Amino acid sequence: MLSAGLPQGTVPKLERPGPLRERVYEALLELITTRALRPGQHLVESELAGHLGVSRQPVREALQRLNTEGWVDLRPAQGAFVHEPTEDEADQLLSVRTLLEAEAARLAAANSGSAGIAALEELCARGERAVADDDVDLAVATNAAFHAKVMELAGNVVLAELAGQVDRRVRWYYTPVARQRGTRSWTEHRALIAAISSRDEQQATAVMRSHTEHTRQSYHQRQEG
Repeated sequence: MLSAGLPQGTVPKLERPGPLRERVYEALLELITTRALRPGQHLVESELAGHLGVSRQPVREALQRLNTEGWVDLRPAQGAFVHEPTEDEADQLLSVRTLLEAEAARLAAANSGSAGIAALEELCARGERAVADDDVDLAVATNAAFHAKVMELAGNVVLAELAGQVDRRVRWYYTPVARQRGTRSWTEHRALIAAISSRDEQQATAVMRSHTEHTRQSYHQRQEG
């Protein structure tokens, strides 16, 4: 049941006025991405509407949009369910992520200055503290921010737009393996910072490829386990 997955106070009521349909969609997508709503979980319109403090109509519209985008499965006579990704879906998405982020790392090494390196250092330190505190949510959010910063430092708008299209799905797949990746992930981030700081494009590319491949392997190992 939805109520078991979302304790009281987890979801803030959506305030009016505003583009309510869009805000309901964003709220549900965030809950799915962070796995507050778990893969395979039944989504009951009335319960979602109650949690969000809205009527059922914008919830229904949001679920239809999420179904179109592959986040939700609408099953005849059964209702809506959070999509359960297959191994092939995960593998394809994470492989594309590797291509995009390896190129971003190369460009970041070519273009970054001291301010960009300092920003990466700060995010890395924050991620290491999150791991030490066993704060998975913060570790996941900081990991996403770190990769987004590398993409920003790459300075390629088209590449950033493409990465943005897969960013939430990457976060969705990363969340269940964040604790498993733990300190190793941030050690790899440190190696990436060193390569970018040295303006070593080849090394930055290699480190990012290895880093994203480790995440892909961890996801598959978790599924097998």
